[in-house]
Amino acid sequence: MKRFSCECGNVLFFENSQCLQCGSDTGFDPAVGTMVKLTPESGLKRCDNGPAHGVCNWLMPKEDPNIFCTACRLNRTIPDLNLYGNLALWARMESAKRRLLATLLGLGIEVHCLNEDPVGGLAFDFIQTLSNPPVTTGYAVGVITVNLQEADDAVRERTRQQLGESSRTLLGHFRHETGHYFWERWFGILNLNHPLRRAFGELFGDASLDYTTAMNRHYSQGPPVGWEQSYISAYASMHPWEDWAETWSHYLQILDGLESCEAYGLQLGAGALEVTPFPKESATLPENLPQEPAEDQKFLTWLHRWVRRAPMFNEISASLGQPALYPFVLSLPAVKKLRFVHYVASVGRTNLQTPAQAPTQSQSQSQKSTNSTQPPPPSAPASPGSYGTRTGAPASAPSLATAGSTRQVAS
Repeated sequence: MKRFSCECGNVLFFENSQCLQCGSDTGFDPAVGTMVKLTPESGLKRCDNGPAHGVCNWLMPKEDPNIFCTACRLNRTIPDLNLYGNLALWARMESAKRRLLATLLGLGIEVHCLNEDPVGGLAFDFIQTLSNPPVTTGYAVGVITVNLQEADDAVRERTRQQLGESSRTLLGHFRHETGHYFWERWFGILNLNHPLRRAFGELFGDASLDYTTAMNRHYSQGPPVGWEQSYISAYASMHPWEDWAETWSHYLQILDGLESCEAYGLQLGAGALEVTPFPKESATLPENLPQEPAEDQKFLTWLHRWVRRAPMFNEISASLGQPALYPFVLSLPAVKKLRFVHYVASVGRTNLQTPAQAPTQSQSQSQKSTNSTQPPPPSAPASPGSYGTRTGAPASAPSLATAGSTRQVAS
């Protein structure tokens, strides 16, 4: 995250809606990617979820007919705020979601509301388990569902231990599930012989493998022996879709973490830890993609800045009596996958995004409260065949309807 400052010189944080030194009203303006002072002359107004519920500090042009900001308009379903504790949990959800969106904006990646862009848009359902079956977090046909209980630290930690995960964070869920969304948006539209699809297959494997079979095998047999030599996490070894989503999430984590380090002056001095550099070949793209030696080196330099800081994060965390902040080890295959994600996020996606339809003048958000145990039906049916209908892929292409949906069962 960037470092922000008020006009008075006081530091502002991403979640601030007021400067604690001068008392000025502040908020985040996604149009310029920074915190700004809210005044009658600024031409801005608050998202209604700020004054109404205290869960958003984003701003929008006064002339915008919408009452919700670009982040909150992505919400299709919000928790039932009449139930005790739900407002606090929802606020944590929104905070994590806004951090994700700010990172994407920094990459030049815009995400449009599913109502405004039925073909390439995105929607969020924040729901909770009130009875069986439990709500699961996952992605299906433009909709990311997040179990509200994942915002409860105690529940999330218990689930992490039950599943044997090294790390489980709310922000990580959002990053991971958008990985599925972008795979569908960027790769699902491509012919199997497209250079990007072929490169994906070379690095991550055959995406047409049956997802349900892979999922059942993962949960019955566990990850393969030696998964650490090829994957960023045990969960990534389940299926190429999950490998991509985990690698995408990890890339965003490093990107955000390094930006925060450098914004707040956490620089490496003369006594900094030295690490064995990754070899040059670990950052080369598959041969069927344009070769970029200069960009390969820039990527490795960027990654090495992170790897040299990671042990420091873990030692500081241990000194404070907390678990490791970065419990990961990057293998060479994982580095190559990160390089590919970097290429796709910065260059390769340029001509792949589906243009968003022009927003209507009416209120486009469909924010509503529910205490349902399951999300409402997605805008397009999450059934075999709907994948091709929505993305332009062949009708026989595998569906993403269940991708990621079983990892996050909160039991």
